[in-house]
Amino acid sequence: MTAAAARLGILVIHNDPVPETEIWRMAPEGVSVHTARFECPRPTDTEYVGSPADALANAPDVVRGLDQLGRLGAHSVALCFGSSSFFGGPAFDDEFVAAAGAHAHGVPVYTAATAITAALRASGVRRPLLVMPPWFTEPTFRATAEYLSEVGVERTRLVQFALGPEWDGVARYNAFDEGAHWTIDPAEVHQQVVKVFHDPDLPRPDSVLIPGSGFPSRAAVVPLEQELGVPVITSNQAVLWYGLRHAAPGVAPDAGTAAHGSLFARELP
Repeated sequence: MTAAAARLGILVIHNDPVPETEIWRMAPEGVSVHTARFECPRPTDTEYVGSPADALANAPDVVRGLDQLGRLGAHSVALCFGSSSFFGGPAFDDEFVAAAGAHAHGVPVYTAATAITAALRASGVRRPLLVMPPWFTEPTFRATAEYLSEVGVERTRLVQFALGPEWDGVARYNAFDEGAHWTIDPAEVHQQVVKVFHDPDLPRPDSVLIPGSGFPSRAAVVPLEQELGVPVITSNQAVLWYGLRHAAPGVAPDAGTAAHGSLFARELP
């Protein structure tokens, strides 16, 4: 198998355009990305606090997506909805994969959080600066830190990306649905991350981790790595890297893919 033969499937919530957009742009020439959408389990105008793995894997639109991605011949299928893993812990990943596998016609299924964990280990990361999307809230902060602790991350510092003042009247957990993801400038992501990273009153991180699948950050990765001198890992970057390593093991990324971050030069741990 060659990288050009890899077909990557992703499961994405109904109103999130970011994972497929970023993964398409990062994928090597000839790699195809196939998206199936499912209704976000977050009730309108509420904070998301998790979903049972079995219930999510057996939701009708998730089942339909897994079935279709399996039948079209995807080599792997990724759940691009990291919050569900963070709230459920690593056990969620195992349970979701087991339940989802029954619908995917033998195609391997993985979660964004599983890919992030592998990327952290491959990069030797233990003390990341955690950059949270502006629509995440404190329960998600705690859940993400707890998840990372369970998979061996020693310590995290956290910063939340700040939207402009025009969003001050919008509840944080509604910002995504109101379209905040369309307004995020990678240059502003870079600027805010660098400022916190160099804070002299805080311990120096060994990396930057951006865990939100719906947070546009692809274009900030390389400038951040060049300026900070540490690995920068994003959810969508990790999903592509992990999927390629499984779909086409041993195939070196082309120059275009490697240009999206040092992660693409690394093997699975």
